[in-house]
Amino acid sequence: MEDTLRVGVISSTHGVRGEVKVYPTTDDVNRFKKLKTVILDTGREQMTLSIESVKFFKNMVILKFKEFNNVNDIEKYKGKDLLIRRDQAVKLAPNENFITDLIGLKVVTDEGKEFGTLTDVLQTGANDVYVIESLEGKEYLFPAIPQCILDVNLESQTVTVHILDGLLDL
Repeated sequence: MEDTLRVGVISSTHGVRGEVKVYPTTDDVNRFKKLKTVILDTGREQMTLSIESVKFFKNMVILKFKEFNNVNDIEKYKGKDLLIRRDQAVKLAPNENFITDLIGLKVVTDEGKEFGTLTDVLQTGANDVYVIESLEGKEYLFPAIPQCILDVNLESQTVTVHILDGLLDL
């Protein structure tokens, strides 16, 4: 498990006083109001930044950091990730997981056969869809519904699936 989770990506500057537009990568954009600090991942280093103000505009979050007061100082960080420590993350409900924790898990069938690896999670609105690469290298899409995804065990690093009739021929 990773120690940090991405909550946004700096997309551009906003104004001349060092504000930035952030594309949120979190389900709840209002969580930015509660954050006091974020970690800026520059690629070479990670810097902890203090959030001075939060505004919302369309689908973006506008952040002002105490450390930056000039557009020229923050401009070089366009496209960089904003992270939080895992202890700052929202509390998950039972049977909820962070996507980053699911990627790379081994997938087994309810019959005990190893099937492949979970490579991505697509968020469709109705329900998530797990992208699973089979042992043969073929990609399959499994809806994240109780009839298909029977168990996610982060301790054993496995996902147990039930293959619905017609989904594939084994």
